[in-house]
Amino acid sequence: MSVKPASGALDFDIPLYLHIIRDMKKANALAALAALAQETRLDIFRLLVQAGEVGLAVGRIGDALDLPSPTLAFHLKELRLAGLVTYTREGRSLIYAAVYPTMNDLLGYLAENCCQGNPVACGVAASPETQTRKAMA
Repeated sequence: MSVKPASGALDFDIPLYLHIIRDMKKANALAALAALAQETRLDIFRLLVQAGEVGLAVGRIGDALDLPSPTLAFHLKELRLAGLVTYTREGRSLIYAAVYPTMNDLLGYLAENCCQGNPVACGVAASPETQTRKAMA
């Protein structure tokens, strides 16, 4: 199915567009999984998840995991590029925090078709949004 182009507009193929969106979602999942597939980055991310929304200063992350500054900076950059962490500047300190929506999107992507659409069957808890939608139905 194609949408007829307006004068001077490009031909726009709807199924191709939807395929690209699905691939973008897959690309984001692959980027996050690739970042977390390294031991140090997984440790950093788990520490930031435990810290909550307030996050941790770079120095505290380095101290907690006994990482030298250049190594820590490299791994934080990789996590940031994958969209898993963000930072804010407080004076001279950088405070890093986990990006929970990205983490939740990754978990949702991985479990989206779990157990033929019945995630409860395999022990995956439904998200609060899913529980709310089912309660309203």
